[in-house]
Amino acid sequence: MVELQINTTQNVNINFIAASIGERMLAYVIDMVIKIAYVFGFGYIIFEVLKFDELFYDLDGWSQQAVYAIFMIPFFFYTLTLESVFDGQTLGKRIMKIKVVKIDGYQASFPDYLIRWSLRVIDMIMFGVIGLISIVSSKKSQRLGDISAGTSVISLKSDVNISHTILEELDDSYVPTYPNVIKLSDNDARIIKETFVRARASRDYETLGKLRTKIIEVVEIKDVDGTDLEFIDVILKDYNYYTQGM
Repeated sequence: MVELQINTTQNVNINFIAASIGERMLAYVIDMVIKIAYVFGFGYIIFEVLKFDELFYDLDGWSQQAVYAIFMIPFFFYTLTLESVFDGQTLGKRIMKIKVVKIDGYQASFPDYLIRWSLRVIDMIMFGVIGLISIVSSKKSQRLGDISAGTSVISLKSDVNISHTILEELDDSYVPTYPNVIKLSDNDARIIKETFVRARASRDYETLGKLRTKIIEVVEIKDVDGTDLEFIDVILKDYNYYTQGM
């Protein structure tokens, strides 16, 4: 079990458990089964049920290759598309409860997923041996695609969980103060809370002041009330208030 320490831009260290090789391989196998099922299932419907094969064999060679290329687009772009849509997870990763994240603590973006996907060809050389060697030898369990994209794959089964760390208990009578908090993302809120909790526990008032200033800048708040502690606490509660129903 490899512990992955993510250092955020606020210099907060957050510990995750890196997904094991077994979890990543099982996720890959599940995804491959899904892709193969698409090829056979959709192919059967198109060529057998709809009898497209009769028209297909009347086409010239280039046209046949174009049909094959179009037919295989979902197969080849499956991982890139699903990771981009489902925030770092394919169906296999979701079943195995693992996820692609940036090692700077932020949510990976499409260019990051694209880099990982593009280098998969190299990682899969010799039936994935290159990727396995890279994961085992890397301190952050990264294959070559992860190293290039600045990402890693974490387990969501660990105690530290993105969705759990941003939760705040709110009374039914709670009235929000700063509606602009909706400009924040879940990752922003998580980083703010991690920084807030640690700084408050260690009485690091300098960090609290810097965090308050950064929040005001990002959220674009003009009128601010309360101490640093009170302000940040309200920000977290307001974020939960506006997003809990989404």
